[in-house]
Amino acid sequence: MSFPFLIAEIGSVHDGSFGNAGKLIEAAAACGAEAVKFQTHIPEAETLRDAPMPSYFKGEPRFDYFRRTGFTLEQWRSLKAQCDALGVMFLSSPFSLEAVDLLEQVGMALYKIPSGEVSNLPLLEKIRATGKPVLLSSGMSGWAEMDAAVAALKGGGPVAVMQCSSAYPCPPERVGLNVMVEMGRRYLLPMGYSDHTMGHAACFAAAALGAVVVEKHFTFSRLMYGSDAKHSMEPEEFKLLAQGLRDIRAMLAHPVDKDDLAPYSEMKRIFEKSVVVARAVAAGSLLTEADLAFKKPGDGIAAAHWRDLIGRRVVRDLAADHKLSWEDLT
Repeated sequence: MSFPFLIAEIGSVHDGSFGNAGKLIEAAAACGAEAVKFQTHIPEAETLRDAPMPSYFKGEPRFDYFRRTGFTLEQWRSLKAQCDALGVMFLSSPFSLEAVDLLEQVGMALYKIPSGEVSNLPLLEKIRATGKPVLLSSGMSGWAEMDAAVAALKGGGPVAVMQCSSAYPCPPERVGLNVMVEMGRRYLLPMGYSDHTMGHAACFAAAALGAVVVEKHFTFSRLMYGSDAKHSMEPEEFKLLAQGLRDIRAMLAHPVDKDDLAPYSEMKRIFEKSVVVARAVAAGSLLTEADLAFKKPGDGIAAAHWRDLIGRRVVRDLAADHKLSWEDLT
């Protein structure tokens, strides 16, 4: 696994269409995602029928929405097989104990715990028992809840903590990259970032600060129906995100030695300055400051050494603009 690892969050943007779910996997893989993540909702196990809708989506009751957009075990297995064939990791966030049981049958490589489940310690303990790696989101939890969640996951698989702000869309001033860094220090765990902004900048900044995982909502179009589509990234935008993260990965993997000037040898010759004589100088003359000028190219005596030339005697007549060399002097 290379870092930062890019997850395309498909969630339920497929709107219950198994065909769309498969096409979203294809599109995300083609755009450079290294994993795709769905959401596994079993409404009877997860929510009361009269549970309120979030402010950003009033399309239909949550219970009905989850039931309509859910998949069977065989459909989940088929989606995972498609991911395997395309070389992307299949992920899905469980929202109930029963969803964990279902996903274990599908064959999860790791679990992503969504922000709303951080305080659901029974769910965390069940995931811990699988021994699988865990990505723990943090969107709507304070430090006490995060402390308890991290403690509940100890003894299971490896854990990474992910900064997330549960705002749709999230404005730049609520991104909280400082929280991501603090979580890494507080828990001595790898850190990541789950993004709800409408652009690329937050993901790039998180990666530059050391995020090992970056997650971004993905959709065919923000005009699609559903709770997440209008806050998601479309394919052409996602391609730019993936390329930018690859570039950041290369930057972080190749620290530069400031004293290694070999790559600049030709540039230094072209752009730096050498010491030349500002006017004709007769053989035997002692050079003065007024005799010197500084001009390209930089393959003679470097301008930085000009003081070493004052008072030196020239051994032959020199024309104006002659590029000085040590052989010209005694």
